[in-house]
Amino acid sequence: MNTSNTFHAINPANNEQLESKFTNATLEEVNKAVQKATTAFDIYRKKDQISIAAFLDQIADEILNLGDALIERCNLETGLPVARLQGERGRTMSQLKLFATVVREGSWVDARIDTAIPDRTPLPKSDIRHILIPLGPVAIFGASNFPLAFSTAGGDTASALAAGCPVVVKGHEAHPKTSEMVAEAISKAIKICGMPEGTFSLVQGNSRTVGEALVKHPGIKAVGFTGSHAGGKALFDYANARPEPIPVFAEMGSTNPVFILPGILEERGEEIATGMAGAITMCVGQFCTNPGLSFVQKSEGATKFYNQLKHKISEVPAGVMLTPNIKKAYDKGIQKILDIHQVEEFAVGFEENSPNSATPRIFKTSMENFIKNNSLSTENFGPSSVLVEAQSKEAILEAARNLEGHLTATVFGTPKDFAEYNELFDILELKVGRVLINGYPTGVEVCHSMVHGGPYPATTAPQSTSVGTGAIKRFVRPVCFQDYPNELLPEALKNENIGNIWRLINGDFTKSKL
Repeated sequence: MNTSNTFHAINPANNEQLESKFTNATLEEVNKAVQKATTAFDIYRKKDQISIAAFLDQIADEILNLGDALIERCNLETGLPVARLQGERGRTMSQLKLFATVVREGSWVDARIDTAIPDRTPLPKSDIRHILIPLGPVAIFGASNFPLAFSTAGGDTASALAAGCPVVVKGHEAHPKTSEMVAEAISKAIKICGMPEGTFSLVQGNSRTVGEALVKHPGIKAVGFTGSHAGGKALFDYANARPEPIPVFAEMGSTNPVFILPGILEERGEEIATGMAGAITMCVGQFCTNPGLSFVQKSEGATKFYNQLKHKISEVPAGVMLTPNIKKAYDKGIQKILDIHQVEEFAVGFEENSPNSATPRIFKTSMENFIKNNSLSTENFGPSSVLVEAQSKEAILEAARNLEGHLTATVFGTPKDFAEYNELFDILELKVGRVLINGYPTGVEVCHSMVHGGPYPATTAPQSTSVGTGAIKRFVRPVCFQDYPNELLPEALKNENIGNIWRLINGDFTKSKL
């Protein structure tokens, strides 16, 4: 790596360089960060649940202690509104504290105990006990569109630390100072809570070589990523080409198909169109759950829906995108759609000439043309969406069957619609991580039951989620202990059950002691 490589953050509102110069991490610096994490792992993984929970709570408190300076800098680096960033800071703190409650309660370790039956015939049965243990140091890649909640101290970092894994974050080059400030808050929490040095490190860079070196380092045992398909797939390939392949939990976006059924189009078509316009253009469409593809069955209700959607989109002004490169990619995606035969530019917002402003655009085509042009189902990150008009129920179902993996799918319908199209739900649950009824996919609730994931190409790990407390399971593996003396067992598997956690003992969930 070139140690002289430096870069600045850019204010996307005016394309001006911001103060503070940042340097691409050298190979030596990456090695040092991973080595420190490896050393810390031996200590951190043995920390008790109360200590790790207190550490997560302290990180949240230290982020709040950064005050307005964090929000102001983040606003300059991303162009995101102050109110949005204040809400995102709250979400970042809340998910840290949510994982703290999970760790403090302790049952997430999935303790299972099958006691011995020494007099069983024809062979005696051993005492076997199962638990989840942390994988080791984890590399986390910050996302551009959530500079707090999916970045330095975001959900990937929170869940990895909760699992007992040290973290090395590759900060996103679009908001390096924001990343640095949050990293300082985490470092302060490490000192206050007495966690080992190396529990957390930040490496910066606007070069792919920094991320590549991190993923290829033998000390890294898993990767968390949120971003583009190209970026996630590259990391996945690096990880699987290692002498010791490691899991990559990459969330790579999707077009999140929406199915609007005939009955509800007649009853609530205009209302749904209003909501859809808001969902498509919210935060300039820069959500991985943005509804980028909708299927509508031709009818009188569909006509009312179209007219209202066109009207509402026409009222939405262009908005500043996160980076110049994201704006360029959006424009390129728009041009690719325009170049496709028999695609109508159906609705357009009003344009502004400020740098990096993206104008909302909705396109419309027939089901037949959609099937011929698979690229119409590709995500175009930003405030655009494609409407596909079908002629029949069978065409709607066939479209669903031909979907690739997505993060979400939404169905708008009446009870009568649901009964008539019941087969649609069986199809969709095999295609996505989250199915919504009569709602909009933008916005991901951080809670125990949330699944933010889905089959490839939405993610590289369809069995996992990157949001919700289930995210902790990405960074652990099962191990069992056979015929161990009680004093050698992990605390959660000892007879005494000091933590008073739920355990599966001989097939029954209980908090009982043995």
